[in-house]
Amino acid sequence: MRKASRSLSAARLLLENGFTDEAASRAYYAMFDAARAALIAANAPAEAESARTHSGLIAAFARFIIAPGLLEREIGRTLGQAQYVRLIADYQGDPIGAAEASRAVEWAETFIKAVAERFQLNIPQSTRR
Repeated sequence: MRKASRSLSAARLLLENGFTDEAASRAYYAMFDAARAALIAANAPAEAESARTHSGLIAAFARFIIAPGLLEREIGRTLGQAQYVRLIADYQGDPIGAAEASRAVEWAETFIKAVAERFQLNIPQSTRR
């Protein structure tokens, strides 16, 4: 969760300074790391290799966290949505607008909070809002 929290802090700073593509990317990575923490905390039997790739981790999160009802489906959807925005920001060259980047940061905030609460994980003080 420390890595997720640091990425979320970076996303906020980037967004505040107008770096919308980078903010959206960092927001996704915050969620990615929180999803990994959730799988570990849930003792999910996800294979190590599948949880290392983006698609593998998202699939494992859906299977072992969302499907059994450990977190709401909407939380799982935002992970996929954030990945899509990150792919645009990082690879397609299309700029991410301020509203879309802000939405990605909000998704990350909600996602990290939900994971922390559900699995009783600590969020470092500097990244709480």
